[in-house]
Amino acid sequence: MSSAASFTAKLDRQSKRVVSALMDDVVRPHPDEAEYLVEPTFAPWDGRRVPVTLLGGYLGSGKTTVLNELLARTDRPIAVLVNDVGEVNIDAALIARQTSDTIELTDGCVCCSMVNGFVEAFNQLRQRDTPPDHVIVELSGVAEPARAAPWAGTLGFRLDGIVVLVDAEQFPLREKDEWIGDVVRNQVRSADLLVITKSDLVDEAELKAVHSRISELAPGVPITVPAGSSPTAALLDLGTRRPGGVEALPVPALFDAHTTTLVPVADPIDEAALTLLLDGLEPDVLRAKGVCNLTDGRRVLVQIVGHRRDVSDLPMAENQPATPLVVITASGRS
Repeated sequence: MSSAASFTAKLDRQSKRVVSALMDDVVRPHPDEAEYLVEPTFAPWDGRRVPVTLLGGYLGSGKTTVLNELLARTDRPIAVLVNDVGEVNIDAALIARQTSDTIELTDGCVCCSMVNGFVEAFNQLRQRDTPPDHVIVELSGVAEPARAAPWAGTLGFRLDGIVVLVDAEQFPLREKDEWIGDVVRNQVRSADLLVITKSDLVDEAELKAVHSRISELAPGVPITVPAGSSPTAALLDLGTRRPGGVEALPVPALFDAHTTTLVPVADPIDEAALTLLLDGLEPDVLRAKGVCNLTDGRRVLVQIVGHRRDVSDLPMAENQPATPLVVITASGRS
């Protein structure tokens, strides 16, 4: 090899290392996870995209409790990706099959470990003949959700939203900690929807202070304060794809603190008019979804999760008739 060729090869190797380092910083949820975002070569499930919700929050914020509640209440086959399947509390009578890193339930739900990283966990799901109706990813307590978000947009999946839990009792102390304060603040800033947990452990003034502080960190992001884990699980369940289309919602439980409103949409509707309609929704909307026919002939799926809004062309594999806009808010709000 000539000296010029050798020098070029050396530069090429250095460039690859720089690109790898940049990719590593963007997409890896854990500092020690040696994997990169690599798209598969084909779209699974005839082009259908499964909604993915990222569930974040610092250690002890209640993520596993919410997932246990979700698995107990959902009536659709969902997939839950967790760091340790052993921490998920599942009734033995509901387990159809179990391996070291996967639990399959009799109702079609599956719980997979991310011990081998995001790549392996999502590839396992793609290999399934039938896609789940929804994927919930429990991020580690020190993960920054924004770094994990690219995984939810790989083939076969689409990002539903980022829901971050905030421990009302521990948040003020954690934010002041010089070692973890930045992580806690970045988790809040990355959220599309913020859920304050353990509000029963603080008084009204302390709760108000936490609410005010996270509003400063994530301006415009809706904040909800549910009474217990059941309403939070219900919020996640609302994102599940259902056979009746976007208007079909899960059967409400006794303590679901949500109000559902159907907003009429012109059929067809001009794209600019649709944007104005969505801009006019109340800022504290928790979720909204609908299918709209545009005047240019396209059919689009509208998905809103807190701060995140997505209007995208509806693939043939997900085709369904136009619907009103289903708008979900906390009870007691318009």
